[in-house]
Amino acid sequence: METLFLDSSEKQLEIAAEIIRSGRLVGIPTETVYGLGADASNEAAVAKIFEAKGRPADNPLIVHLADFSQAADYTHDIPQLAYALAERFCPGPLTMVLPKNERIPKITSGGLDTVGIRVPSHPVMHRLIELSGRPIAAPSANISGYPSPTSAQHVMRDMGGKIAAVVDGGQSEIGLESTVIAIENENTARILRPGYVTREMLLEVCSKVIVDRAILNELESGETAASPGMKYKHYSPRADIVMVEGELRAFTDYVGENLTDNTYSLIFDGDAQGFPYRYLTYGADSAAQARLLFQRLRELDDVGADKVFVRAPSPEGVGLAVYNRLIRAAGFEVIRI
Repeated sequence: METLFLDSSEKQLEIAAEIIRSGRLVGIPTETVYGLGADASNEAAVAKIFEAKGRPADNPLIVHLADFSQAADYTHDIPQLAYALAERFCPGPLTMVLPKNERIPKITSGGLDTVGIRVPSHPVMHRLIELSGRPIAAPSANISGYPSPTSAQHVMRDMGGKIAAVVDGGQSEIGLESTVIAIENENTARILRPGYVTREMLLEVCSKVIVDRAILNELESGETAASPGMKYKHYSPRADIVMVEGELRAFTDYVGENLTDNTYSLIFDGDAQGFPYRYLTYGADSAAQARLLFQRLRELDDVGADKVFVRAPSPEGVGLAVYNRLIRAAGFEVIRI
């Protein structure tokens, strides 16, 4: 099919909203990454998301709403802690897993009795939800397993000819998907997928915050994925990614000992001076690394890299989200030197 490339004017957003209402797919900007949007309550529309992405059916989707008050229309037994978290973090890059009701079909929730609810802060996505009058299911708008898109051009590259339209809302501000949490009890939240909303930030509202072991480890055989990004290899370019933990000198020596014809490194901005091998940089701090990571992983494919050694980020604060994406891109292959 022809994929329309729309700007973010009201007139063009009305076109995108009509596409959503008609059960078709739209690539949509959010503050995290670009999403592949469809009416979350329409089984046939949601099935098109899985088909376009090549996404496994047991990988649940996140439902985006214009206001957290709408969560009661699609879930039940919402705990008080969820309202407290929503007051602090919504709209924004936080997804809460809640018990779903019958208005959200099982295909949207990956067969689970729960669903992730998020209120995006990006004005274009927010307005599109309002105009469409629909809850919008929107996983990242990339081929399943590939780095998530942070620009409309990335979406067109992955989804052009497969979906009805892409809305250009500029570069994604954050660059990594939302933090996903489950609420354990009236005081405790569990992080299922790390993002821009960190454990430290959640502790401003929660008495206890647990970091799920699956963030840095593979799920056990037969274990259910309660959140997107937990079960399968994700975020990986065509190149073979190897994450390396160690000081710069040791990292440099290791790269030199394991060079191939098309080896590249992904290093911090401050590492570049005097680094003797081919490289791209991905920021000097965790926020910059989050914003640039997926763009750089795609660029490594553009330059023809076949193996990429990545200098491991600090797993603190937002860095935990960057580390999580890289360890999954690497298929949990980490070299510690």
